[in-house]
Amino acid sequence: MAHLPSDADLLADTIHALQSGLTSLPLSQVMDTTEAWQQQFLQSGIPELQNIAREIGNFQSLLTSQPMDGPSIGRSLGMMGAQISDLLPHAPEDRKLGLSQLSTLLLRLGGELEDDNNGR
Repeated sequence: MAHLPSDADLLADTIHALQSGLTSLPLSQVMDTTEAWQQQFLQSGIPELQNIAREIGNFQSLLTSQPMDGPSIGRSLGMMGAQISDLLPHAPEDRKLGLSQLSTLLLRLGGELEDDNNGR
């Protein structure tokens, strides 16, 4: 498997933004960040990364649809978290911790979104 995108700043910024909470982020920032990831993944030539890029596209569509569908957004975040988790064994050593944190955050936030709306 070829190298995963190695933009350490993008990874760190994404983790920090997610730790702040999804609702604290301006939609424009979310779209810019997801677009940066999507372009790297699409251009990678790696099928697993291109699958994540497709899910990013789905996530972007869900964010811009009205009304927003929280459970669907949650499922999309969870899907990306699971896809990233599956890539961890192939990740460069200097990216494993960050990617693991990203995966955990996506899974947690996705689960919270699904649970919030199921309880209403």
